Parts: sequence; C-alpha cells; structure tokens
Amino acid sequence: MGWFGSMSSAPDPASRKDRQKCWDNRDSYFACLDGVGIVKPGDEGGKCAASKAAYELNCAKSWIDYFNTRRVLAEQQKGVLAQANTQASSARR
Repeated sequence: MGWFGSMSSAPDPASRKDRQKCWDNRDSYFACLDGVGIVKPGDEGGKCAASKAAYELNCAKSWIDYFNTRRVLAEQQKGVLAQANTQASSARR
C-alpha cells in the first residue's frame, strides 16, 4: 500500500490492547500508592512491589516517566489550588 493506503486508517487492535493493559497496570500501581499514602512513585519501598513490577513490565519507559511525573505534578497542583481557594475565602470575609 502507498502512503494513503487503507492500512493506516484502521487502528491497530494489538496496540490498543497494549495501551489498555499499560493503563490498567498503572491504575493498579497508583491505587496501591494511594493506599499506602505515597505520592511519588518509587518512594514506597517494597509495599507495592507486585503492582509496580506489572506496571513496569507492561508500559514503555517513556510512558512510565510521563505518568510518574504527571502524578507528582497533579498532587502539587492540588496543593496550590487548595491554598489559592483558602486565600480567596479569607479575602472575601
């Protein structure tokens, strides 16, 4: 097929399945981290070893780096937003 052949228009089911497997394992690992009160992946010691191993096995390293960084940034953002809301509430009084 050429550049615009029909092969490029259909999604690859194997890739979709692999992505879903990665996301499911990420969610499981992050749920474990939430359960032990850890924000930064890798700081949990051996508490989430099984779910971490599955996550690392089923996700590309670049995805793992992205998801882990995004988790920490999202948590920091929650803190900043909470502080802003507190300051806004105080200013209205």
